[in-house]
Amino acid sequence: MVLVTILYGIGLLTGLFVVELLLVALLPGFEVPPQPLQGADRPLEEEALPAPPPRNDIRFSVNETALSAWLYLPEPGHGPFPCIIMGHGLGGTREMGLEPYALRFRHAGFAVLAFDYRFFGQSGGEPRQLIWIPSQLEDWSAAVACARGLREIDPGRIALWGTSLSGGHVIVTAARDPAIRCVSAQCPGLDGEAAALASFRRMGIGNSVRMIVHGQRDLVRSWLGLSPHKVPIVGKPGTIALMNTPGTWDAFRTLVTGTYVNEACARILIRGDKYRPIKYAREVRCPVLLQVCDHDSLVPVNPVLETARILQDRAEVRHYPLGHFDIYTGLGFEQGVRDQLAFFEQHL
Repeated sequence: MVLVTILYGIGLLTGLFVVELLLVALLPGFEVPPQPLQGADRPLEEEALPAPPPRNDIRFSVNETALSAWLYLPEPGHGPFPCIIMGHGLGGTREMGLEPYALRFRHAGFAVLAFDYRFFGQSGGEPRQLIWIPSQLEDWSAAVACARGLREIDPGRIALWGTSLSGGHVIVTAARDPAIRCVSAQCPGLDGEAAALASFRRMGIGNSVRMIVHGQRDLVRSWLGLSPHKVPIVGKPGTIALMNTPGTWDAFRTLVTGTYVNEACARILIRGDKYRPIKYAREVRCPVLLQVCDHDSLVPVNPVLETARILQDRAEVRHYPLGHFDIYTGLGFEQGVRDQLAFFEQHL
């Protein structure tokens, strides 16, 4: 009798949960106000048309979907060159501040391949603005294969450069590909579970539940073959968005271009906590540069330090008295890219 009661209770709870998911997925009224994001105003002298950057547009495919990339090659010379592969973080595209790094690396004699993930930027794929971690990891592997297949690139000297979410991607990719020569991970997101817990503590239970419901709506709609449910990637504090910590809105404006689409499929809100690149650290055999922003409000610092402990002598750790976005511009950029260049020159 007790077993029957337990089974009945489990069945009832399961049924109620299914009903809740269907209601969340199908009922109207869950729309999130858009938050259009324009790039920050820049001095007039920066508005003059610059000289064309020294790069080539190339494309490669993943599961019959075309990905778009920029290829930078050093001059003079014809190679083969060591190559640094770059991909952006959460909701980012190659147009959002990757080129200043690429130009510095190119000037130092490295080739650079900077790509957009599927569903973002100039790359193909539907639905648009989908942040799906298994797909992004496939994109990284495809970018590595693309670089190794180029006649200008030395296939034995491939490095990975990641930042924020992609700082975790490069750890996973290196763990799966022992031929990667070295990895640079800037303010890396290495533990989605820890990040979700920190977000819960910051937002409280009410706003956290709201986020979960939006993620559920999008995920269930994808199961049913319905249109995606999207939320802003970056928003002002207190609003529904993937990133809404104080200062994030203004910091993001310094990176975006006029073509930036500030929205993403909401399912990442309930899938991101399952992603834990730190679990792959033991399988990485190449040198890894871990750049820690000590005042980071978006990705927890402790998992980065724990990853360094796991990597032992394969890890090189650099600390900066900066917030998450401060390392992309100004003095933070100069400090960070200087250390990256020294690391790549040593290991490539």
